[in-house]
Amino acid sequence: MAPVCSMTTFGATTVLGPILGIETSCDETAAAVLDGTGHVLSNIISSQQAVHERFGGVVPELASRAHIQNVDHVTRRALDNARLGWQDLTAIAVTQGPGLAGALLVGLSYAKSIAYALGIPLVGVSHLEGHIASAWIDRPAFPRNCVVLIASGGHTHLFHADESGGFRLMGRTIDDAAGEAFDKGAQMLGLGYPGGPLIDAAARKGRPTVVRFPRSRVRTGALDFSFSGLKTALLYHLQTLTPNAIAEQQADLAACYQEAIVDVLVRQAFAAVERAGVSALAVVGGVSANSRLRAKLTERATQEGIELGLPALSYCTDNAAMIAAAGQRALLLGQVTALDGEALPDCVLPSAAPGGATGRRR
Repeated sequence: MAPVCSMTTFGATTVLGPILGIETSCDETAAAVLDGTGHVLSNIISSQQAVHERFGGVVPELASRAHIQNVDHVTRRALDNARLGWQDLTAIAVTQGPGLAGALLVGLSYAKSIAYALGIPLVGVSHLEGHIASAWIDRPAFPRNCVVLIASGGHTHLFHADESGGFRLMGRTIDDAAGEAFDKGAQMLGLGYPGGPLIDAAARKGRPTVVRFPRSRVRTGALDFSFSGLKTALLYHLQTLTPNAIAEQQADLAACYQEAIVDVLVRQAFAAVERAGVSALAVVGGVSANSRLRAKLTERATQEGIELGLPALSYCTDNAAMIAAAGQRALLLGQVTALDGEALPDCVLPSAAPGGATGRRR
């Protein structure tokens, strides 16, 4: 069973000052500062794309080394941009999991040392809860009772979020995440890495109806996702084409492949909204930056009278502002993490533990 990301309750905090967020769960080293009202004062991201692109994906050991080299510099830049010093901080939030073990250890160890040296609370944050929190950074009045779709390179989850801050798992991928499907599809199409932005760009020049790729249905009535069959369908289709034909049809193939992923995400998200009986949908994570997904979500939400929450593009991919925002909310609920807290590469949200819709763990 996967461990649960959890914190110790020490008594609610009603007055907060600046909070530092640190994110090192995968291949971005990020730091951000929020003021006591949740306003973003700075949000610095150092990408490792140049480190990993020649491998076609993230190499965990290289990611950890890059975090070690960058975390202090990125954090100091965040403080400088916020025009604050170490002594102005009142708390520090850091991604505790899920993610790459070595990468998480870098950020968590660094955050612990700052919290200990300054004598301020440490809040270990679930990366998933960070993505969820991104929906409210620019829209604090967005309904708390809503369905949240997290779609990223490592996660595709549907949660029902409630007013109290709880989350009920409604569905998740049973194999590949949506972002992973984009990355693998881009590789097969010869577009490169990272796949999401490259397929999005290529698809804008293509026709999404030329090839009808399959839209997965896990089982009748389920809100889970599956993208492995779609990847296989693309592979088999490409095997019928010559290299020259693939190059000539690259934009059309990208558009058709993207359309299949987007259709499934939109279908399942709005099915979850109906099942939960809510009138608001937030879509977060790196895949939420996809222009076709944003357009189709907006169109469907308008048709059905659903309030749609899409983070600004700067808060879609991994960033530290979302970690600080989630940490700030945890502090308001009186939750902190002990300085001997461990990195939890496979942790789940407390209410996504056994008892959720699927009960499965990856």
